[in-house]
Amino acid sequence: MNRLTVDGRDYFLPDPVTELKGNILEAIKAGGGYVNIPPLRGGPGVDILFSPGMPVTWSQFEVGDAAAQADDSADDTSDYGL
Repeated sequence: MNRLTVDGRDYFLPDPVTELKGNILEAIKAGGGYVNIPPLRGGPGVDILFSPGMPVTWSQFEVGDAAAQADDSADDTSDYGL
């Protein structure tokens, strides 16, 4: 799962985000422009005006079964005193 934070607002995005990152970078390099942020589960998404100096942060994290498996492995090591 990917989280895009733009000017204090969070947008959650499925993979892949490579093309979206490129579109945002192009808009900023051009001095500003609208980029469509796709929805997590269908729908039209939202158009955001990106401009130079606008705070933008990307985060990536795992959700669902992968996160549960990671938690289980952490519990296993504690059983062995590691």
